[in-house]
Amino acid sequence: MAYFSFDQNVKTPAVRIQTLNHTPFKNNGQYVLYWMTSNRRTTWNFALQRACEISNALNKPLLIFEALRVDYPWACTRFHQFVIDGMRNNKQSCQEFDIAYYPYVEPYKGASKGLLSSLCQNAAALISDDFPCFFLPNMQRKVASTININFEVVDSNGIFPLRATERSFTTAASFRRHLQKNIISHLACFPQATPLKYAKKGAHVDPKILEKWPNAEPFLSGSSDLSQLPIAQDIAPTSQIGGQLEAKKRFQIFFNKHICRYHTDRNSIEDSPASGLSPYLHFGHISSHEIVDAVFTKENWSLPETAPKATGSRAGWWGLSPYSEAFLDQIITWRELGYVFTHHNIDTYDKPSSLPNWVHKTIEEHKEDPRPTLYSLEELALSKTHDPIWNAAQTQLRTEGVIHNYLRMLWGKKVYEWSKDADTAIRNLIELNNRYALDGRNPNSYSGIFWVVGRFDRAWGPVRPIFGKLRYMSSESTRRKLKLKSYMKRYSS
Repeated sequence: MAYFSFDQNVKTPAVRIQTLNHTPFKNNGQYVLYWMTSNRRTTWNFALQRACEISNALNKPLLIFEALRVDYPWACTRFHQFVIDGMRNNKQSCQEFDIAYYPYVEPYKGASKGLLSSLCQNAAALISDDFPCFFLPNMQRKVASTININFEVVDSNGIFPLRATERSFTTAASFRRHLQKNIISHLACFPQATPLKYAKKGAHVDPKILEKWPNAEPFLSGSSDLSQLPIAQDIAPTSQIGGQLEAKKRFQIFFNKHICRYHTDRNSIEDSPASGLSPYLHFGHISSHEIVDAVFTKENWSLPETAPKATGSRAGWWGLSPYSEAFLDQIITWRELGYVFTHHNIDTYDKPSSLPNWVHKTIEEHKEDPRPTLYSLEELALSKTHDPIWNAAQTQLRTEGVIHNYLRMLWGKKVYEWSKDADTAIRNLIELNNRYALDGRNPNSYSGIFWVVGRFDRAWGPVRPIFGKLRYMSSESTRRKLKLKSYMKRYSS
């Protein structure tokens, strides 16, 4: 049983709701439409919960619409398959609660044009996910300007609401201190575990819409494959299965077998206790609320009457076991630090201009330093460098869609060293990460990319060629620090 248990009378906090237009609800609408875009799950989802609340308030049935375009940036069979796996789970979950679910996979570019607006014509209200990254915010703003029904987006990204912050933060320590001062009230309001229990049943999609835009059943059943879609076919699906069922299974394995070593062995290469949940968090197949709830339940933790003193320290504030505190620091502090930064820097989070002043200064001072080794983007993509450790990490990324956490940092630092300038390094890192990584195109992954060039970090000494005051990492020190024999054997070719 969840430690935080809520009934249907608990409402979505107002701080998580943003209205994108000022159009009223349409009383003659046939259903309330939930457009699932980044929270691709039916559990622990504030956006879905809000749609269920409006469904009940208007006495209209709920229709869940989940679509997959072919022209999103870096579209490929790897990401498509992961999302379709999740669609299959969502269909099953909606069938269990007898809630209408309409999945759609676009067969060619532009095929979905007019679909959402057609669904909105019969809707009383539109609710979607508030995700501060990738192409989604711009897409939602455009939709808001063209439809004639009320349109809300709801933040279910993390434990601390994005709009509960007034600014972004320059370091994890400063954000951690802010959390420690302000997070308690938000810990008292988690989303409902199964909001579909409270949704109104009986929504139907207009047959004319289904005739023009057939649902994705052939892809969900496996009778249609992805080979005919105009997406990158050379970036194949990995062995990882997408969807909320697989996400929950992986979390349980981590939670039951590995979390107890998280604080001591997280950077280990062999038998790593890392959770491996970042792809599932990115695609919204699992909620950080569900994960944190499980930690609190395991530790029998309860809300204190008054928050402990905010010190900004990584350990001790929660009063939990060392491994739980280490894990919470990753899934709350470090993960949400990137979300908050992206939210407050929506137009620049992926650009060098967003870097701190000290970084610009040290980059300028060392822009003319000789770069003895330079590689093109495609040489990097194909693991064709002189460095066997880097090649192995890139091979893991290219073939499996992930890189081990510690090696990801080294991977980024070497790309910076092997690029002609900082702007080229950033472009290459974004391209490599977003082209291959299952958890790419995410605020958290942009945090990792820009950490390489000083975001959320401090100036380091001694000053080095090329890097200046940026933190330096080497393959030699990595080889000494980590046991790499099995890793190198697996990923070297």
